[in-house]
Amino acid sequence: MRIAHFDCFSGISGDMVLGACVDAGLPLNTLRGEVKKLGLKGYTIAATREARHHVAGTRMRCRVSKNVTQPSRTLKAILRLIESSTLSRRVKTDAAAIFSRLGEAEAAVHNMPVEKIHFHEVGAVDSILDIVGAAVAMEALGIERVTSSALPLGSGTVTISHGTIPVPVPATVRLLKGVPVYESGIEQELVTPTGAAILTHYASDYSGFPAMRIEAVGYGVGSRDPEARPNLLRVVIGEAEDTAQREAMDVIETNVDDMRPEVFGALFERLFEAGALDVYVTALVMKKGRPGHLLTVLCEPWKTAELVPIIFAETSTFGVRTYRTQKYSLERETKTVTTAYGAVKVKIGSLGGKVVSVSPEYESCQKLAKRKRVPLKEIYAAAEAAARDSV
Repeated sequence: MRIAHFDCFSGISGDMVLGACVDAGLPLNTLRGEVKKLGLKGYTIAATREARHHVAGTRMRCRVSKNVTQPSRTLKAILRLIESSTLSRRVKTDAAAIFSRLGEAEAAVHNMPVEKIHFHEVGAVDSILDIVGAAVAMEALGIERVTSSALPLGSGTVTISHGTIPVPVPATVRLLKGVPVYESGIEQELVTPTGAAILTHYASDYSGFPAMRIEAVGYGVGSRDPEARPNLLRVVIGEAEDTAQREAMDVIETNVDDMRPEVFGALFERLFEAGALDVYVTALVMKKGRPGHLLTVLCEPWKTAELVPIIFAETSTFGVRTYRTQKYSLERETKTVTTAYGAVKVKIGSLGGKVVSVSPEYESCQKLAKRKRVPLKEIYAAAEAAARDSV
């Protein structure tokens, strides 16, 4: 699996994404040729070598001609433009999804229907080129998975068509919901809405460098050159090692010794409905020899703030503890296999392309066992054998 890891030590913007990808090996003519399929007029795409703090990279400039009138485009119009082009299906799908994320964030911030959001004149062309260009880059470089570092947020204010607003701008903050961020101490915009929309569409993990064999490194150069740090976006591209998939996971725990046991059933139901990945209880012996329970909840990091209030509401606890951990998991797929008794759904786990685990689904096996009036273990054995024969 080919991985691209974005190291956003100075933030991220659309043009920095393109610069990093070109610097890592994306041919500039490929980028130009693909975005030309959109049929846009009055723009040029140029790449130059520049340095920030003595580290060289590629700076991308998408210039829009003042002599060509650019219309104010709605999200619907931009999506139509992308769909009607001769771009590949993957590029169309990704670009449309990124633009939709951006449009929905702007609509929520301005409290208006997404259909009424306009990407104005020059800004619309810049965004189209950055977003479609990013989608082209991911396909041309053969990227199958994207990871990222946590994102540094700038501060201060920026002046746009709607007036002066705080940094990070509201649309960026909304797009970064659930993403780990930190205060940079720099008074300027480090993460732009376009950069945030591109990254959050592709990135599946923000916990650090994945296990990979590095093949290419690229630096995208930002327009500014601040003294505090090099204004660069680094992308590291490589082939994944044959290790389990890694992702960040939050653990929520609390000890309970004064609650009716049947309450746990309702609690489990609410937590799973709210997005918990796993919930379980472990027996404890607490202070003064009292029996108790350790409640443990596993969830994605951005779900913690939603799940903790449910625990307080449904249990008798006065406090919970949380910590961040790493989850390693097999690549999974669910398929239906045919046995002598009938069809059964089976989960298949792979590591580096090799099947290492086969697990028939209980409910599928149970229904078939009842219908055929045979022991459940025979259905399990038949389904596992059929699954292994099929891979």
